[in-house]
Amino acid sequence: MAGRPSATSQDSDRATALRPKPSPGRPRDPSLDIAILDAAENQLLERGYGGMSIESVARAAGTTVPSLRRRYRDKPALVGAVIDSMRIAPLTDDDGAPRERALAILENFRYNLSRPHSMAMLGSLLAEEDRHPELIGRFRDRLVTPRRTMLAAALASGVQAGELAAQIDLDATVSLLIGSFYAIYVSRGRVPKDWPERVLCELWPSP
Repeated sequence: MAGRPSATSQDSDRATALRPKPSPGRPRDPSLDIAILDAAENQLLERGYGGMSIESVARAAGTTVPSLRRRYRDKPALVGAVIDSMRIAPLTDDDGAPRERALAILENFRYNLSRPHSMAMLGSLLAEEDRHPELIGRFRDRLVTPRRTMLAAALASGVQAGELAAQIDLDATVSLLIGSFYAIYVSRGRVPKDWPERVLCELWPSP
């Protein structure tokens, strides 16, 4: 089933997600790629978007501004890469049974939320919403909308299969399922490993 990478693979998954796409020319140093995005993420968390700069990130990463700009042309591109790196495991769909697909999407969500600073990063993006709405906009476009779309499709398949009520409000149900992850994190500081199955069972009992 898609969306169930092992916990022991998280470090390598994150390293892969942090690497920018390769371009022609001299091969890049993967460790520097990671150092740059780590430095950018730390400064975004600590200083906010307005307080970080290409120069300060390059200095913190132990590199030069030209080297950083070869990877990211400006600060918006750099922060966009940080946002994209928040997904450490790819979101994939398959042709399995509708409930299995929905569960896989939720398990993938839990795994990605286990990334260090995941919730803090979301808070930083929301804090910048009035000044820089394009940041949370990118988060929605790249991370939120694809997950919601796939989960809604799995629920719709469940309706078609007669496993869910025909009158179900797909948008509201998707929000209830995904929102429960944020709620449990706020109350406990973590999302339990069994949470995807537990919350889905309230709507869609296991056969």
